[in-house]
Amino acid sequence: MRVDTARADFAIEIRERYGDVARDCWPVSVDPLADELLSSWLHRLALANGIAPRSFAGVFGLDERMWSPRLDLQLPRHVAGVLADETSVPQGAISAMMISGCSMATLLLPLRDSAHRNRSTWMQYCPQCLATDEAPYFRRQWRLASRVSCFVHGCGLRDRCPACRAGVAAFDHGELLPQHICARCGFDLRAAPKAKVNAAARQLERAIADICRVEAVKSSTKTSDAVTRVQRMPIAAEVRSGRTLTNLSTAARIRCFEALAAKTPDWLVNDMDAAGAYRRWMIVAAGGHEPMIARFADFLDAHQRSPRRKRSPPVAGRSALFAAYFQIMRPGDGHRGRPPAPTLTIDSTKNAGSDSNTIVSCS
Repeated sequence: MRVDTARADFAIEIRERYGDVARDCWPVSVDPLADELLSSWLHRLALANGIAPRSFAGVFGLDERMWSPRLDLQLPRHVAGVLADETSVPQGAISAMMISGCSMATLLLPLRDSAHRNRSTWMQYCPQCLATDEAPYFRRQWRLASRVSCFVHGCGLRDRCPACRAGVAAFDHGELLPQHICARCGFDLRAAPKAKVNAAARQLERAIADICRVEAVKSSTKTSDAVTRVQRMPIAAEVRSGRTLTNLSTAARIRCFEALAAKTPDWLVNDMDAAGAYRRWMIVAAGGHEPMIARFADFLDAHQRSPRRKRSPPVAGRSALFAAYFQIMRPGDGHRGRPPAPTLTIDSTKNAGSDSNTIVSCS
């Protein structure tokens, strides 16, 4: 490109250094969104401050290779310090976006920057969620292998770009592009076709999520029995023998859920005590913990006896109550300082235009 310096006018002005202008914190701060993953927030934070996500890794002195997904699991102290100093987001809110210490950690998809056929990738997404987001972002729940559908839109999740079949790699963006744009081919993930999951599989998925969540809280061990059984779902479904759920692609896991939804949940209750097996069986049959409680409440409402007629509480006159109080507090003769037992008299009267009032007097 050539510039005719004879005709062009340049205005040269010395301005403040960038470091002096943004001395206290970065120019733009981004608030975390509901259930947002830390890496997703970091990508949006980089873009808002005019830095490509790949280059943003250098701000923290990190290697560019999958730098942000690794921070989801472990946040070094110096990185946490930089984020706390340079943004207006509290440290607690930053830590809440991580998935370290998750009770279902063994069901997290492994960190892979490659996307081999039928193998899992590190991230899933719902195209409709991304399309309806004001600022498209990735959810923490999408990192779980036990999630194969969107509970909001009822469609299946995706773990690849439908155009180039590459996995989600927003951390590798070298240009100022939003994270819903494929880093490999530039496809807009919001336009991905809707993936189908039948209703029975979605119902089983909800039930399993509730069982794992409840039992993970009650379990004293790091990994609950329910989580271990869910990991072995492909063997029970005979979809991929010998493989664990976290090693399968989303499409293969959807087939696994659909296959098991058509069977009895023996794989989930075998070799358990009767009470625990029955509880799991009921949750699966109801399609979740909350639906099971709702069914139980409806059953009680339908089979309990007709409620008894409620009696109107007695209305005591103020003067009678005071008289009774003073009578009780006054020691009687021959009782060695103990108050005599009062005698209660119930008098029912009826005033004009009102229901009968019961006056309690004491003598």
